[in-house]
Amino acid sequence: QVQLVESGGGLVQAGGSLRLSCAASGSIFSINAMDWYRQAPGKQRELVATITRGGNTNYAGSVKGRFTISRDNAKNTVYLQMNSLKPEDTAVFYCRTVVAGIAYWGQGTQVTVSS
Repeated sequence: QVQLVESGGGLVQAGGSLRLSCAASGSIFSINAMDWYRQAPGKQRELVATITRGGNTNYAGSVKGRFTISRDNAKNTVYLQMNSLKPEDTAVFYCRTVVAGIAYWGQGTQVTVSS
């Protein structure tokens, strides 16, 4: 069992920044890659960024160059630094990991970007 808790969302003006955090607990020794997803109103959930235990990263094209995913293995926490935010980034952001074939999701944190 893995528990994920996101924090750091909020309301920000276009061009601003936010940093999301995802704290993991439970069977964390089994965690390898961790992901950030987002779901905008009326849209499907989409993968935003991934980071492996070794620190390799991958990003969706829409956020590349603006968002940075990082992790602190000692704190069992993954971060998503979001810069140059746009109104179209407005969504609920979720972190996710897969352990032994089971996907675990956090409860989500709302990010709202005003124009």
